[in-house]
Amino acid sequence: MIADLLLSLPPDMCQSLTDCEPELAERCFATFDPPHSQLGSGGGTAYLLQQAWQDSGTESFSQWLGDSTKLLIHSGGESRRLPAYAATGKLLLPLPALRWKYGQRLDQTLLDMQEPFLRRVASASKHPRVIVASGDVLLEGSVDALPDVDVVLLGMWTTPQDAEHFGVFFCDQKQPDRLHKFLQKPSPEVTRSLSRSHLFMVDIGVWLLSERAVDCLMRKCGWDSGKQAFTHDLPGTYDMYGEWALHLGADPEIHDDAVSELTVAVVPVDEGEFYHYGRTSDVIESSYRLQNKVMDQTQLGAVPSMGQPRQFILNSVFDARRGEDNVSLWIENSVVPETWRLSRENFITNVPKNDWSLQLAEGRCLDMAPFGDDAYVIRAYGFDDAFRGAIGADATVWMGASALAWFEQRGLTPGDAGIDADLDLQRAPLFPVIARDDLDGAFVQWMLDAEPEENESFRLQWLNARRVSAREIGQQANLVRMNDQRRELRNGSLPIMIRHGANSLFYKLDISRVAEAYVSAGFSLIPEEEIEWRGDRVLPVHDQIFRSKVCRARGDESEADAYRKEAFRRLQKLMVEPLLAEKTEPRCTVLEDQIVWARSPVRIDLAGGWSDTPPYCLEHGGSVFNVAFDLNGQPPIQVFVRRVPEPMLIVRSIDLGLKETLNTYEDVAAFRKLGSGFAIARAAFALVGFHGDFNGGSFSTLKEQLEAFGGGVEVSLLAAIPKGSGMGTSSILAGTLLGGLADFCGLGWDRAEIARRVSALEQMLGSGGGWQDQYGGLLPGAKLVATKPGLSQDAVVRWTSLGFLEDAIHDGRMLLYYTGITRVAHDVLGEIVCNMFLNRAEVLDALGQIAENGELALETAQRGDWSGFVEIIKRSWELNQALDSGVNPPEVQAIIDQIADCHASLKLAGAGGGGYMLITAESHEQSMEIRRRLNEAPPNDRARFVDLAVSRTGLQISRS
Repeated sequence: MIADLLLSLPPDMCQSLTDCEPELAERCFATFDPPHSQLGSGGGTAYLLQQAWQDSGTESFSQWLGDSTKLLIHSGGESRRLPAYAATGKLLLPLPALRWKYGQRLDQTLLDMQEPFLRRVASASKHPRVIVASGDVLLEGSVDALPDVDVVLLGMWTTPQDAEHFGVFFCDQKQPDRLHKFLQKPSPEVTRSLSRSHLFMVDIGVWLLSERAVDCLMRKCGWDSGKQAFTHDLPGTYDMYGEWALHLGADPEIHDDAVSELTVAVVPVDEGEFYHYGRTSDVIESSYRLQNKVMDQTQLGAVPSMGQPRQFILNSVFDARRGEDNVSLWIENSVVPETWRLSRENFITNVPKNDWSLQLAEGRCLDMAPFGDDAYVIRAYGFDDAFRGAIGADATVWMGASALAWFEQRGLTPGDAGIDADLDLQRAPLFPVIARDDLDGAFVQWMLDAEPEENESFRLQWLNARRVSAREIGQQANLVRMNDQRRELRNGSLPIMIRHGANSLFYKLDISRVAEAYVSAGFSLIPEEEIEWRGDRVLPVHDQIFRSKVCRARGDESEADAYRKEAFRRLQKLMVEPLLAEKTEPRCTVLEDQIVWARSPVRIDLAGGWSDTPPYCLEHGGSVFNVAFDLNGQPPIQVFVRRVPEPMLIVRSIDLGLKETLNTYEDVAAFRKLGSGFAIARAAFALVGFHGDFNGGSFSTLKEQLEAFGGGVEVSLLAAIPKGSGMGTSSILAGTLLGGLADFCGLGWDRAEIARRVSALEQMLGSGGGWQDQYGGLLPGAKLVATKPGLSQDAVVRWTSLGFLEDAIHDGRMLLYYTGITRVAHDVLGEIVCNMFLNRAEVLDALGQIAENGELALETAQRGDWSGFVEIIKRSWELNQALDSGVNPPEVQAIIDQIADCHASLKLAGAGGGGYMLITAESHEQSMEIRRRLNEAPPNDRARFVDLAVSRTGLQISRS
């Protein structure tokens, strides 16, 4: 379910969004609370909904609300505890690329990393919802289908000590999803006491509201649904968490007739992870936890582990010395020359190019936000400063100590600067605005030092300068200038990252986006010999695709195509080279009149297909759940191998009525030539050793080899299935042929070895593809085939019982329909493989979900859960369409529309676009209706239902 994105942001960011975040501005609605208003979380939610509705132009608020899910994220606060990102909002603070993750962006923000989880939550709801989320947290985990209630609250299990910092759900011990009451930041003692009779979870700040719940909240904020307006133009001040939430549950803390009648469910997030970004210290601590989330060093590739503890340098030029003692550093959008000396707990942002000699003591932070057209505001502050309290109060902290102490150490008082002692620290004009050419490192040092040297000139400069408050910085900083500096510094790092090759994160990034930045920065391509690969063999293939993308962006199509072809050539070499090193010597093991008969079922991938395709499986592993099927009572892929007296290789196609004779090694190697007939058979003959590349050069000619072999070989091929069926026909035919030849030639290959060689064969043909087709057809039954990352894709196979599938086929709840529509998977395969090499974030995200769905399919099948299995197939169809829009062309959609109200789920076999469609129904009666409709009005004269049966044998080989 696609969700509309609604954001509350600081006013300055809203006004600068199109310039700073144009892609985000295109796909979201953003606003800010009216000036001088105090709406609270409830009022702010109501106001954002009203403003977004009015912007949509929809006449009815209720109609607009029900049209789609609304993903509403709040990030418009003053950010007192994280002042460096007050102007942009915490939601848009930059986050570092993670060493274990692919598909990232160097310009990624908290929103970029937070949004995928929230959209997964949206897709778990059957009906449109309003999802309200906090903009200062990052969440990880999964949720299943959400209950159909008015308010769904997502929670995580925790301890009473941790719970005191959050809202807490207290739930029924026998019905964990049933909310008894909600408490805001209860003490550990209260939580421990209630835990004797209740379960408890912390509120992670994600609430899903039905239209009824939204109407209730809006009315509490002064909404008049008849007039479609607030009674006093703006919502009244109302707190969602401190007021509205206290009325929820079976035994609410405070009963309210309107709110307490709402139905509520609490849903725990499976394997939930919570990363807070509310304070300066949180940014470093949460980023450190994220960076070290994956500790298995075998999954990190050649990228080294973090050399220093809790040190983050991004979008910056950093030349200063740092060591083990420099704990908790954050340098972002800054230039830090070698003349700086840092300590620990230093947070440095927005510092322009400089040649200063600065020393930052422990806990000292520096932000220099651009102000106006050419000035910067110097904001010195402490690592744990809360920017709260009267500036004249002894307890008010600034720079990690009493705010008054800062004035006293410089011979000043707040009054000298015209600052009222009762003024809140957030509103106090403490920070001087200095023209770019007048910036002086010594003056900055004077502001930072706990005990500065006496300097009357600096004292007067501070007094006489235009000074602004932290609030004014958040409202008036020049975000366009800030963004321009950040982009320039970030882009400047790209050539350095490329040269470091395997030692950097460059080839784990979303290379398609990096290529655009690379071109816009005007960089030349770096000679490949200057890149440090450290023996990595996959990254150079990524590099070729990157070069292709750069050339295409520059309009050089011919060079772009050359780099792309080179990338696929190198991928082919990775897959085939190990077999070239193995000397394969065929010998005839059959009697003169014997025939080897090999036959295989086809396969239908129900979940996980595409995750088996290189390079994705090489870097992430793959997980595919598929089933081997016989069609119309027989295995449809068959191969016959026999001896012939003449020293030649003969290939016949029974279904096509064609024949070809191969007399030389050159004839065998013709599989490499575009348009060559019987390419699969030629490559198969090569792989079993009838070519010098694979038999170690033992013979000078094919004729000489066959004479030593005892004669020639004739193979007859039968594929009793339409071309473009989506059933993995070509791969399974290759596997069946290799199996028959291996038996004929005494090679002793098992099915795993045959499957490995089919993968190489497909690379030899240039068709690419993964390993699931051959495993699906060569191995019997329903199974999950999974691999781990690595060049050697050794599969682990786990089978499930077949009873529930065979029952579904027997009573008609599982049908197979040939659509009569075909598409060659190779058409889309090349583009998706390119996107894999480019690490396109949306492609990798879809593939990750596809692989997870494969794992879930096995669990569901093992439980014999038919309704759950139906949902798995439905999810597969959705994910395949997300990966490739061509999966579901109009001709296929017309078939789906024809049975829209009587099928439970469906998907096309293989890459989609046509071929066979697997259809599930909830009952025998539904299946009969599906048959009636499609038989009475078939989409074309080729379409038909086909009998299917689960194969319990897989590949069979026998001799006459």
